Formats: sequence, structure tokens, C-alpha cells
Amino acid sequence: MASSCEAGFKLWVTLLVTVWVLASTGSAQLAANFYARSCPNLQPLVRNAMREAVNRQPRLGASILRMHFHDCFVNGCDGSVLLDDTASFTGEKNARPNQNSLLGFEVIDTIKTRVERACNATVSCADILALAARDGVALV
Repeated sequence: MASSCEAGFKLWVTLLVTVWVLASTGSAQLAANFYARSCPNLQPLVRNAMREAVNRQPRLGASILRMHFHDCFVNGCDGSVLLDDTASFTGEKNARPNQNSLLGFEVIDTIKTRVERACNATVSCADILALAARDGVALV
């Protein structure tokens, strides 16, 4: 009969192997070059727009990072912080905690317009916000 230490060890090893197998078989991997074929100019478009914004107002680098944090904090990074209100929906953009708090929506709008012109209906708003936050931090 196995001792409780042996049983605990076997359980621990089984758990570790299970976690390793699940982790190594995942197919939802992030890739920095995800849009390399579908929108090859995406990163320079975002970087140039953020450079213009930060040159005008250096605070915008941090403001876009803060907006990205607020977007990701609630239900994951989904771009929902960019949603405007409708007659039947109050978006996160104008939700009470974000009122007079988040800055830089016009920067994201500018970037989205440029990206749509170059790669229509290809890049998500969440990805644009993430790239803008990254570039804003790098520029500041």
C-alpha cells in the first residue's frame, strides 16, 4: 500500500504533466507579425500617428496606455472602451468611471481612419489600441 506521501507525489506529477500537455497544445498564440500579409503598413501607420500625437502633446503617450488598461481591465482587451453610446446602449467610453478621465479618443479615431484607408475591415480596434499604447510608451 502506497504511503500518503507517495500518493501526493503521484498526484502532483500527474497534475504537472496535465498542465504541461494543455499548455503545449494551445493553438491561440499571439504573433507580433499577425498583420504582416493582410495589412503590411499597419505598424508604421500606427507609429507615425502616435509620433504626431506625442509631438503635439507628450501626455498622450500615457493617456493612450491608460485607455488600453481601462479597455483590458473589465472583460479583456476587446476595444469596448472605444464604443459610443446609442439609444439603447451606454458604452464604456461615456460610462461614469471614464467620464472626463480618458483622453486620446481622437488619436485612436485618426489611426483607425488611416488604417481603414490602407487595409479596409482588416485590423480590430482592440489591436489598434494595443499598438498605439505600445508606441506611445516607446515614444515617451
